[in-house]
Amino acid sequence: MHNLILFDVDGTLTEARAPISTAMLQTLRQLCRYAEIGFLTGSGLEYIKQQLWPALNDPVIKNSCHLLPCNGTEYLIIDGFDEVIFKPISKEDMRMEIEEEEFLMLMRILCQLQGIVANQYDIPLTGNHIQNRGSMINWCPIGRSAPREDRAVFKNLDETFRIREEYIEILREQIKVNNIDVVIKLGGDTSFDIYPKGWDKTYALKHFEGDEWNFWFVGDRCSPSGNDYEIFSLLKDSGQAFETGSPAETMEIIDFHILRNLI
Repeated sequence: MHNLILFDVDGTLTEARAPISTAMLQTLRQLCRYAEIGFLTGSGLEYIKQQLWPALNDPVIKNSCHLLPCNGTEYLIIDGFDEVIFKPISKEDMRMEIEEEEFLMLMRILCQLQGIVANQYDIPLTGNHIQNRGSMINWCPIGRSAPREDRAVFKNLDETFRIREEYIEILREQIKVNNIDVVIKLGGDTSFDIYPKGWDKTYALKHFEGDEWNFWFVGDRCSPSGNDYEIFSLLKDSGQAFETGSPAETMEIIDFHILRNLI
């Protein structure tokens, strides 16, 4: 039986949109002595590379890790010894899954809502507001290109005015009226993840034979509106799912809850 420890990235292994710390890198190296690990995030591969490159290039970790971008609807492993080569195993296509007409309607709705929220609230605006990741759409009202300072401003505004709580309900109502079969979740501190039903993070488990793998999960968005909710709920009764509040807490979970059960 193989142990596979699945980790969210933002807020779990790293601070939001920040690179992995040396302390976390050392903790993951220790964990890889006893288990394989998976980086299971709503973000795409490029963000995994930006944030986790020291881990992906680490001689211990890279031979024991699985890359699961976009909720695991993409699956890659690292190949090669002298260089890091990302070998694709599987990738889904949202546009084909929900069909062209519904996909285009969804994009129109997001474009309209972006204009409304930008006029309603004095939020920072940068660019890259609607990102098609292939197997999901990410809508970020302030833009994926926002620097950390703008992200902090939006986070404070969101906590005060509940901007995303308001707009997730508006978006869900628009989706219902137009019969678009997708799910909307809060992604990180600033955005929304939108994907076909069933393409939540439990999708990642399909890549592994269940009777050969023992799954664990650590994530920071485990409430019903968060994108870690489904996989956390699936594994929590086994005592192998943990909600974390920070990378520092994640290291404590690894040391005091996961490693102690594996060693």
